[in-house]
Amino acid sequence: MSLSAPSSAAPLLAARGLVKFYGKTQVLHDVSIDVAPGEAHVVIGPNGAGKTTLFKAVSGEFPVDGGEIRFDDGNVTKLAGWQRVRRGVGRSFQVARIFGEMTTAENLIVAVEARERRTRGGFGLTFRISPRHGTLAEVRRLLDGLGLGPRADDPAKLLSHGDKKRLELAMSLALRPKLIMLDEPTAGMSPGDRTAAAELIDETRRAHGLAFLLTEHDMGVVFGLAQRLTVLHHGRVIASGEPAAVRDDPTVKEVYLGHG
Repeated sequence: MSLSAPSSAAPLLAARGLVKFYGKTQVLHDVSIDVAPGEAHVVIGPNGAGKTTLFKAVSGEFPVDGGEIRFDDGNVTKLAGWQRVRRGVGRSFQVARIFGEMTTAENLIVAVEARERRTRGGFGLTFRISPRHGTLAEVRRLLDGLGLGPRADDPAKLLSHGDKKRLELAMSLALRPKLIMLDEPTAGMSPGDRTAAAELIDETRRAHGLAFLLTEHDMGVVFGLAQRLTVLHHGRVIASGEPAAVRDDPTVKEVYLGHG
């Protein structure tokens, strides 16, 4: 299936021929993937297919052993993760990374203020003692949208696994990069919360023109969000394209989605 972007616009992210070894074991085999501006592109595959390795390669968590990664019309293959963040790549993790000693709301305030400071070109380590009204309103909207409103004043370390994932998702959304990478964003959530999280992701994408690259196991979330799907199996792309076409692909049915 085609790996080209679904519009005439140049891809925001273009990874070509990615190869990655862990020791002598090859984990990624010539993997290519595009994400167009404003697109939600979901990567699926069985456990061990290479999804998280692909995410770490694209985000700059480790270098690849072959291939090229271009982002926003620049070659970022050799850039460190923090350099890619400054260029507009944001991501979340399978294990939520939050500030445990801060409250839920304070975590989001830090994220919003960091975004505003980056936008204005400010420097320094301190943040506002009294956040402005617009920041607090945005924090409240994000908290309520992900069902965290009642936990706003709770220390983040006391949140459940699902609530920690929701908080990290909210922090990723608050940063508003050009591309947000979400690794299993609804893991540990109830069915209702997964639906709410997917709706917030889609609303944010539409409202702000953000692109999303996600991994996800819940097929309801996948087919509710994805404009394109890429399927990995044993570190190889076996299909990539529009969701309906990928779902009907015989190889995908055999190795992942099942028949019927």
